[in-house]
Parts: sequence; C-alpha cells; structure tokens
Amino acid sequence: MPKHYRPAGKKKEGNAARYMTRSQALKSLQVNLNLFRRLCIVKGIFPREPKKKVKGNHHTYYHVKDISFLQHEPLLEKFREIKTYHKKVQKAKAKKNEELARLLLTRQPTYKLDRLIRERYPTFIDALRDLDDCLTMVHLFAVLPASDRENLEVKRVHNCRRLSHEWQAYISRTHALRKVFVSVKGIYYQAELEGQKITWLTPHAIQQVFTNDVDFGVLLTFLEFYETLLAFINFKLYHSLNVKYPPILDSRLEALAADLYALSRYIDASSRGMTVEPKVDASSSSQSNDRAESELRLAQLQHQLPSSEPGALMHLVADKEVEEDEETRACKSLFKDLKFFLSREVPRESLLFVLPAFGGMVSWEGEGAPFKEDDESITHHIIDKPSAGHMYLSREYVQPQWIYDCVNARIILPTEKYLVGRIPPPHLSPFVDNEAEGYVPDYAETIKRLQAAARNDVLPLPGVGKEDLEDPQNLLYAGVMSRAEEAEAAKTKKKMAQLEKQYHEELKKEVTGSAVDDVVAAAPMVEEGEGEESSVPDAAQIAQDTADMPTLMMSRNKRKLYDAMKMGQKKKNESVERIKQRKKNLKTDQ
Repeated sequence: MPKHYRPAGKKKEGNAARYMTRSQALKSLQVNLNLFRRLCIVKGIFPREPKKKVKGNHHTYYHVKDISFLQHEPLLEKFREIKTYHKKVQKAKAKKNEELARLLLTRQPTYKLDRLIRERYPTFIDALRDLDDCLTMVHLFAVLPASDRENLEVKRVHNCRRLSHEWQAYISRTHALRKVFVSVKGIYYQAELEGQKITWLTPHAIQQVFTNDVDFGVLLTFLEFYETLLAFINFKLYHSLNVKYPPILDSRLEALAADLYALSRYIDASSRGMTVEPKVDASSSSQSNDRAESELRLAQLQHQLPSSEPGALMHLVADKEVEEDEETRACKSLFKDLKFFLSREVPRESLLFVLPAFGGMVSWEGEGAPFKEDDESITHHIIDKPSAGHMYLSREYVQPQWIYDCVNARIILPTEKYLVGRIPPPHLSPFVDNEAEGYVPDYAETIKRLQAAARNDVLPLPGVGKEDLEDPQNLLYAGVMSRAEEAEAAKTKKKMAQLEKQYHEELKKEVTGSAVDDVVAAAPMVEEGEGEESSVPDAAQIAQDTADMPTLMMSRNKRKLYDAMKMGQKKKNESVERIKQRKKNLKTDQ
C-alpha cells in the first residue's frame, strides 16, 4: 500500500480540505450564482489561488473558512426572504390581482448594509484606505443617465451626485486637495486625509453611453455597498467640523444645479455657528421653540463647565480649528485674494471644486452666482475660446490649464503662455517622478526654476551642472560667496582632490602590482623571445571580473531577478534616448 494512500470517504487534508470550487460553494450555500456574487461583494470575499489546484486549473477556488463565514450571514436569510416575497408578487400578477400586487410591493422587506460597513472597517483609517475605488465608482454613476434596461434608477443617480458633491465640498473646505491631472479618461484628483492619500477619477462632463461589454449588475452591487460606505465617511467628516449631516441646501441653488456652491455656503455658515435654513414657509412659533430649546441646551452645558471659566464653551466652539500642516497652509493661500470668473464653456464643476480648495473666490455665468461678470475686483477670467464680448483691461484672460498647472506647481505661474488663442505648454502629470523615469521635460525644468526663484534658492543656469555650483570660483563670480570664503573653499577642494588622486593611484598599483608579482613568481626564467609575447593581465579585465563576482555568487532565482532589473533599466534608458533624439530632430527641423 502506498504511503499516502487514503481510502475513499476518509477525512481530507491539505489543499483539498482548505479550498473548494465555486460549484461546491454554491451547492453548500444553496444559492444561485447571482446571489453568491452579491454576497461575496458586500462581504469582501474574493477567490483564492491555492498552490495545488486539486480539481484542475479551469476552476475558481474559495477558502472553506470564507464559505462557512457566508453560511452564518444574516443577510443571506434576508435575500431568501426577498426572493420568496417576489414570488408572491408574481403569483398575484399572474392571477390578475393588481390590487394585491400593488399592496405587496409597498410592504416588501428591505435590508441595510450598515452592519457590514462596521464589520469590514473597524477604524476610520481603514475606511479611508479603501476609498479610491469607492469615489471613482460614485463619481462615474453620478454622470450616467438613468436607464431601465440596465436597472439604473433616477433616485440612485441623484444619490451618487449628492454624495460626490458632499465629499468635494468637505475636501474644498478643509483644503485637503493636493494634485489634479486632466487626461483623456477624465480628471484625476488626489487628496490627503488623516495621513492617507486618496486618489480618484471623475469623468468629463459629456454625454455618457452604455456599452454591452460591461456587466452593470455587478457594478450596481458594488455601487450599493460604496454608497453606504461614502455616506458613513461623509457623516464622520462633517461631524468633525461640527456640521449637521445630511446638509440642508438652498432649494433655489439646488434647482440651478449649483449644489457644490450651496454645500460650501452651508459648511461655512454651520462652522461659524450660524443657522442655514432652506427658503420654505415656516411659522414663527416653531422658530421660537427651536431657539428656546437651543438656549436651554446651551445653558445646561454651560452649567457643567468649571465655575472659573464661565465662557469656556464659546471659546471651545470658536477656537476649534483643524491643525494645519505646512502643505495645507500653502494650499490654502495659493489663490488668496484672487477672484475668478468662469465662462460657460469651461469645466465649471471641476473649477468650482479646485479653486476654493486653494483659497480662491470664484463665480460663474448664470443665476445664483456670488458676483457678476462686470465686477471690477475680478483678477482672472477663465475662458477657453476667444470671446467677441466686452474685454476688461483690469483682469487677465487665461485658459483652464493654467489653474491646474498652478495647483500642481504650488506657485502662480506666468500667464503669457496660457493666454486665450495660444497653444498652452504641455500639461505635465504630477503623479510621475521625472527623476526616477530618467527624463525631465523642458517645461518641468522651467517650473523647477520658478519654484526655486519663489523660495530664493540657487539653481544652476541652463547648460550648467551641479558640479559647477560646487566650484567656488563660479560662486565668486556669481556673487554668492565672499573672496575669503572662496579662498578657503578652494583650498579645501584642492586638498580633497589630491587625496582622491592618491587613493586612485594606490588602488591601481595594488591591482596591477599583485598581477605582476603572480606572473613573476610563476615564470622566473623567461627567454627574450617569449618575454615579448607574454603580457601582464589587463587591469580592466580584473576589474570586470571583480564586479561580476557578486553576480556569480547569487542563486539562480536572484540572478534572474537581477537580470530582469537590468533589462528594465536598459529599456528605460533606451526610451529616454529615443525621446531625446526625437526632440533633437524636431529642433533641427525647425
């Protein structure tokens, strides 16, 4: 009998006992495939890849503990109850009993995912780490049209739009936005909250079209979970500002599609302790009751404070500010004391989100705007095409790209290259590290010099490297250091150069001298004719062998990984050289 033989029906071990296929999971849970997918999405259960696939490579495997985790899920029983209830509705419709079917539809069971949010994200930081896909999905469905074919209701689209505007209003109010990049896919944003960097993508404001190669049923299941998650996060963030959630917006601004501006007004007024109420008819008695209740609650809290500090509560409310780091202060004051006016052809929602996040005041063309176009205090007019209307000499007319480039550079860039009618400079991505890629575009160098000028730093001139800045004679000519400092620096540099030269000479003698001694010791008697043919081993070959020694000592897997890294670096260098050659050819053609 073989050593590992196990009779049929005995207990399984290894991967066969730890993993099961999707068909086995469906049979164990007694659900169909659609319901199983919904449960896995809301519970955060994903397929596994066992080292040894017992049933074959064409199966999808799940961990046994994950499936047993689903068996005890209360949501599974709720889904079964809803399925049974739908059968009752279909039976009533089949019997032509419309009144009973209508009554059953009004009483159908519902469920909530609040418990799953608290279960999957024990802390607020955990929820922020998993927010990238959530924000991208919510912003996507906020611009999609409602469709009966894809089971996308108008109510869900409006809810996604509300949640996305609430998130943007908080980011704009706390000045947490860090990077913006406009691409073909959409507009990328990156914010920083609680030390976590959150990146999401918003589509362009154009008509979106449904495609047949996307399963919207799976996307809607993800969206259902993400809506609950974002509502929880918005609730937490708004309460950190002492702002009531959900916010009550001005109905007039909401009807004019100025939701983001209305939310900003609501947060500012609430954080200052003011009450913002929608423009609806309300009796004076209810207002007086609310005021009396607020005064009573304030008196009770005031009574609980120490007697030596009678006004401590008001100081706590007034002085409670979020601790701002240096980067937040820089973002807050980037567009300080600047007023912008948006034309109708520019991306209004994106600019309404970005400009207040960096301290700017913004208005637009239409009703509900904070100020009109003829305001003399406007400093910049954001326009995307030449206008035949009245041009004001007191303001600058720039393209929208100037806003995004200023945000990424953290300085106010010159507007000459962004004037209306001109081809703007390349829009560089802030998510790319040019130093790591090995190629720095020309405009990136220009921005770097402007940033250094804003910080009063010293940078090398075009065509001058950093080693030239280390030369004290050049710094003397530039007026950076005095003559006494230049003499001392020159003396130190000369001494270091002599020591470095002496070290290299000793190293060269050590390499060549040892080789000569070995040859002499091996062949002390050499004839004259043979002396010309024999040669001392090349120093470059010895150095090459010494450099290859660590590679020879590596294991096979590490050597393959090292070769792959070298190949990747070689490809990167080739692409950089190709870009430089292409750039050189363009200059010669011009």
